Amino acid sequence: QSLPQQKLLTWLSVLECVEVFAEMGTARVWGEMGRWTIIVLIQLAKAILRLLLLLWYKAGIQTSPPIVPLNREQQQPLHPQDVEGNSSGKDQTYVGRRSSRVVRSLQSTPSLQSRHWGSPQQREETQSRRAEEMNQPPTPLGLQETIAESVYITRPLLHLLSLGVWGQRSWKPWLLSAILDISSLSLLSDLKDLNRRERAELRRRTILLLYYLLRSPFYDRYSEGRILFLLRLLADYVPGLGFVTR
Repeated sequence: QSLPQQKLLTWLSVLECVEVFAEMGTARVWGEMGRWTIIVLIQLAKAILRLLLLLWYKAGIQTSPPIVPLNREQQQPLHPQDVEGNSSGKDQTYVGRRSSRVVRSLQSTPSLQSRHWGSPQQREETQSRRAEEMNQPPTPLGLQETIAESVYITRPLLHLLSLGVWGQRSWKPWLLSAILDISSLSLLSDLKDLNRRERAELRRRTILLLYYLLRSPFYDRYSEGRILFLLRLLADYVPGLGFVTR
């Protein structure tokens, strides 16, 4: 990735990390009007950054969070002796004459913190495969997929606009947001040969559709009573859960 693209991803990550804190802090200081103002500004900034990544830098399907957290266990470097003896695998392992079992030689045993139970070759193959998966370029998007991703990116702004037009008690913002989400997913589902990161992102978006059951006005009219009934049922008949559910 180029340096400008990395900076955009960094700023986008920062916005996603502080948006809830900014909303709560603004509501405490400036009230409800300030809260909705900061929500609109943050969502507008996020949409602009994501559209730049999509249309200018061809970033493809964008994940949330924008910068994938580092798995330090997977990225743990090899022992220095393993790196030095990378070209001569025979020095790192010993093969039993009768059992043909591969064991690590005592000279290449790493420290206790970085020790693992596989052979050096297995670990090198695993690390190289994971590195390849993380460094795979984004899948090129056609016109249909670019429109679908743009719809997903601009959906929060359209939802906020519909809330301003029809109000928070109307079903129209809820329906509009759900239709945009489902349409974007259905258009992106036609893509083939997605890498592992992109497939995980599409699965995450599909699971997030369940949140529509917890969003007003659906929650107020349908979900709330059933959820409270279930919690009361658990509190009355399941020992030990009453304190938590109440």
